Amino acid sequence: MSMEFDSLVLAAATGDLDDEAAARDHADAVEFRMDFATDPLEALDDYDGSLPLIATNRDPAEGGEADAPERERLAVLEAASEHDAVGAVDIELASLRDDPGATAAATARANGAVVIASVHDFESTPSTARLDETLATAADHGDVGKAAVTATTPGDALRVLSVTHAATERGDRVATMAMGEAGRHTRAVAPLYGSKIGYAPVDPAEATAPGQYDLATLADLLDRLGGRPRL
Repeated sequence: MSMEFDSLVLAAATGDLDDEAAARDHADAVEFRMDFATDPLEALDDYDGSLPLIATNRDPAEGGEADAPERERLAVLEAASEHDAVGAVDIELASLRDDPGATAAATARANGAVVIASVHDFESTPSTARLDETLATAADHGDVGKAAVTATTPGDALRVLSVTHAATERGDRVATMAMGEAGRHTRAVAPLYGSKIGYAPVDPAEATAPGQYDLATLADLLDRLGGRPRL
């Protein structure tokens, strides 16, 4: 399924594709956390939902549970990109800088999938200059550059929003969020500054990152703020 990310895409994050039916009323897509699934490729073979999928097989170094060598982990994403329902794959920027990440991205694009180049910082929010540079590099390596950082103060959250606005103004497609309670509101507000992807679990008990709103709550907040044109 084609995904362009020209406007905000609200993705329901889950390791169980059976959640798609419950997500359909609120989400534009499903982020399939393949690293949470027992047999993710079999789950893709069986998928008959209507929402497009973002395939993610997250590296443990960036908060995931994909316990496999790098080449094998990325090969799973390559295989996922062959499925018609997969409109995008998420690959860590650290992997995209060289092989096998670059090869996985090329394969995914050849299969018609968009590449999200992601960076995660579970400890802090970098300086404005460093965060801006990281996001620009991610946007250069991917079709969408994603940065998820950790905010401990309102100033951290403000930096995320400022860098999001600057990246959007220069023409980069980016997705940003500040994890943690201090940055929780950025998940609803960042789209007003240009962020193109929002993430939320269908079940609040199954959050995939600190500070996430549940799907229904985030959808409502985005609709109220006017940050979410429906696809």
